[in-house]
Amino acid sequence: MAKVAAINISEKKKTPKKSIPEGKLIENFGFEGDAHAGKWHRQVSLLAKESIERAKGMRTDGLCHGMFAENITTEGIVLHTLPVGTKLKIGDTAVIEITQIGKECHDGCAIKELVGQCIMPREGIFGIVLTGGTVKEGDEITVL
Repeated sequence: MAKVAAINISEKKKTPKKSIPEGKLIENFGFEGDAHAGKWHRQVSLLAKESIERAKGMRTDGLCHGMFAENITTEGIVLHTLPVGTKLKIGDTAVIEITQIGKECHDGCAIKELVGQCIMPREGIFGIVLTGGTVKEGDEITVL
């Protein structure tokens, strides 16, 4: 079963996110209180826990959920193989649509400096919120 391993938000862009027990996804906006939320194509970012574990193999300290600036850390789903347009139901009501696979790493990326490379450009995915709702750790993720 695919599930939410962590919910992460940050008040400023280009910074690691802090884990919170649950978050509110707002339709066509993103997570309430997150700097990356807004009316654009990358309202929510997701990264698999399995990708983070591989990155930890490159460096054993300092890496945790939200460190790659992902909003939702997942477990049990290979995110970067899902095509753009895929819809994911998260928890009881929230639905996001994948709009982008990977991204260019920005100059001064804290993760790239810490680890030597960032996995978000290859394995992170981004989406828009089609249906809002509360999302929490342990919630099931279903590919629609």
